[in-house]
Amino acid sequence: MTAPPVAGLLLAAGAGRRFGGPKALVHIDGEPLVLRVLRTLTAAGCHPIRVVVGAAEDRVRALLPDPSQAVLAEDWASGMGASLRAGLAALADTPGPVAALVQLVDLPWVGSEVLARVATHAGETTVARAAYDGTPGHPVLLGRRWWAEIAAGARGDRGARDWLATREDLTLVECGDLGSGRDVDRPGDLPGPA
Repeated sequence: MTAPPVAGLLLAAGAGRRFGGPKALVHIDGEPLVLRVLRTLTAAGCHPIRVVVGAAEDRVRALLPDPSQAVLAEDWASGMGASLRAGLAALADTPGPVAALVQLVDLPWVGSEVLARVATHAGETTVARAAYDGTPGHPVLLGRRWWAEIAAGARGDRGARDWLATREDLTLVECGDLGSGRDVDRPGDLPGPA
């Protein structure tokens, strides 16, 4: 049986104020975070993939193997909600995907195995997210049925958090055996030189 098509949505528009610059451009193991996370979405079978850009738009877009994957969040500075709105709007015009797997650019250690596990729950009305030892994290899987509703309520830096908090049908997909879901918030969160 063929799995339903799942789009990938990579939120990479932020300026990284606490970090000191856009995290999409930060290198780990010689690779920019935007490409690292894009690679994991691809390896997990997501198609199409959209990368939401904002801060350092031209530099991030230039890194993408296919610059047409980029979606500009015009009001990116207002927070993650703007990125989510822009990304879901871009996907709404794309026939095929039954759900969108939303991943953040500052999660370089969340591998494709985690994304693929969450994606197995895909359906038009899916509401699911990864959990790490019971703690909700990313990625988040949003069924197509909910995209317009989520976009309408996405504001500030909370993205879909408030919407998700109201969902009794939210499925937590335990992924603690595959990783920690740890993010990169400040330069000290990155591994030091070997």
